[in-house]
Amino acid sequence: LIHFYKRRTMVSNLSHRELGHLLNLVDNDMVNKHSLESLCTRLHQHFHKQDNFKVGTALVTLLQQPDLLPSAAQKLTAITFLYDLYKSDHVSLNPFAPVFIHLLNTVDNYEDNKYCQLPVLNPSERQYLTQLVAGQGKDFIKKTAAIICKGDPMTVPQVDLTGVQLILAERQSQLPHTARSSVSGIISDADNTDIAMDAAAAQRKTIEGLLLGSDPLAVKTVRPEFLRLAPPLYLRDNEMIWQDPVDMSYITYEYDTTMLETDDIGSEAKKLTFRACKTSLTLGEQQKLLSELEKDPSIVSTLGLTPAKLPDLVEYNPMIAIEILLKLMQGSTQITEYFSVLVNKEVSLHSMEVVNRLTTAVELPTEFVHLYISNCITTCETMKDKYMQNRLVRLVCVFLQSLIRNKIINVGELFIEVQAFCIEFSRIREAAALFRLLRQLDSGELEQQQQGGGAQQPTAATTTTTAAINNKSSPKQ
Repeated sequence: LIHFYKRRTMVSNLSHRELGHLLNLVDNDMVNKHSLESLCTRLHQHFHKQDNFKVGTALVTLLQQPDLLPSAAQKLTAITFLYDLYKSDHVSLNPFAPVFIHLLNTVDNYEDNKYCQLPVLNPSERQYLTQLVAGQGKDFIKKTAAIICKGDPMTVPQVDLTGVQLILAERQSQLPHTARSSVSGIISDADNTDIAMDAAAAQRKTIEGLLLGSDPLAVKTVRPEFLRLAPPLYLRDNEMIWQDPVDMSYITYEYDTTMLETDDIGSEAKKLTFRACKTSLTLGEQQKLLSELEKDPSIVSTLGLTPAKLPDLVEYNPMIAIEILLKLMQGSTQITEYFSVLVNKEVSLHSMEVVNRLTTAVELPTEFVHLYISNCITTCETMKDKYMQNRLVRLVCVFLQSLIRNKIINVGELFIEVQAFCIEFSRIREAAALFRLLRQLDSGELEQQQQGGGAQQPTAATTTTTAAINNKSSPKQ
């Protein structure tokens, strides 16, 4: 995983001088005499932030070889450096965080770990690393690494790192399989456990051979190789006959005779419908589209008119909207959605014209008509512009009178709501006329007039309301 990050970030390798500074900081005498805090301060003095990754990569390489950092204090110092290089970020963002989790999850059985490369920590070291990863290692780094290695793990409180492990597992699952499957190209000698005291020069030379150079051994990995087999040149024995055919009598060509042919059925109507949602059509264009619909009503489902586009069509071309809705009502399963959009759109002259024509042409669902009337009344009551409010109230009153006179609605179900609307806008002549129509319906006068009969006396409720509306409107008249 570390090698994958190194390839992606294209980090340069350590120079001979930088490696010398790093090895001095993890020298056995240094780690025994100085606290971890002091060593971390010196680390940041020698290396800049942009050098963090190449320093960390070198430290991981040293940790993987037991004879390059022989003492436990040296290993613990290197682990502390890996954390301190990215201590300003959350531990899950540290590119060397998988090293910490691997060290904490390593079992103590040597036979199970002799090929895992990273060292096995004792309980004290493991507790220290747990505190460090959890961000609670401030007091520990004031001590030397040797003291921490010999400490009592029972005095250190337990910390739950499950959250960090889950974040790291999720990040690693997003990496390519080749990155998760590659291993280091360096394999330590498991039998070389005895390190002579006079082998310091050889140890230094080995470290330089692993970490220095334009292409050091430390960055080489062994990973699965994807074989890309060359395709066969011939699929059949006689395939090359196609290159230079001699006798073509037995060759049959497969040719699509319908290639480049377009289906013109409804294409013109679809283009006109699309344009009708953007601008007002000319009279000739309207007649063309209406004739296409009249000729083949089934093309209405291929026009591309979705419920979301219906409000624009109503405002630009209400007559086209009426015809298309009438055709859709004959077989579309989405007609309820079209009605819902029409009910909830902003009330306008064109929308009322569409609803009025629909009600006279077909029998619309009662709940749809009632919802539209309620929307009209609510829009009038909430409009701030007085001029536009008066204009809309006149339109709504004329619209309601048309519905009532044509017996499209049962006014008894909306009597109270419409009557309150008339009283509120009684200063407007059309509202007063609508109220008089309601009074005639309530008293039965309208039905008798239509039948040629005489008038009846209004009811008490209507008389009281009439007085109220007359008193309200009298100053304006």
